[in-house]
Amino acid sequence: MPFIETGIPDLLIYEPVVHGDHRGYFFESYNANTFREGGVNIVFVQDNQARSSYGVLRGLHFQREPYAQTKLIRVLEGAILDVVVDLRKGSPAYGKVYTIELSAENKRQLLVPKGFAHGYSVLSETAEVMYKCDQFYHKASEGGIIYNDPALAIDWGIPSAAAKVSEKDLVLPVLANCEHNFVYKS
Repeated sequence: MPFIETGIPDLLIYEPVVHGDHRGYFFESYNANTFREGGVNIVFVQDNQARSSYGVLRGLHFQREPYAQTKLIRVLEGAILDVVVDLRKGSPAYGKVYTIELSAENKRQLLVPKGFAHGYSVLSETAEVMYKCDQFYHKASEGGIIYNDPALAIDWGIPSAAAKVSEKDLVLPVLANCEHNFVYKS
């Protein structure tokens, strides 16, 4: 199967089969049947795309229930360090950070279930990121965690002096003060 477990329940890496030859390559970036066969039954309703330059750091973001989103993240150009934090109360991985490099070259994708904060930093000169969501954007349900929470000690893969962070993300709370309503369901 094209899914790789991460050690955190429900957080999966999707590694598509790439068919390449002297002309280039082809792969299915998403196929509902493949996902269903892998035990992932999600209906995506929104695609988002962002282009950023080196050092841009986005996150850590989430939407509270009942508007929480499952996301399938991929990189169309360049490379990012994708970062998630498990926020599901009762999860064996609560508060655990997981990082993975996603790039146009490796074509890996990260399936981030509801109940995780998500962010990324741009490692290449530019990066184009696309992600599918199973819920629509709902501004009133937004939440997040500050990227440099000392309790999480996230290495974003870029020098701190190079980090370009939005004003909105600079005022997010630390995990200990973060308000969310996620519960782990085994």
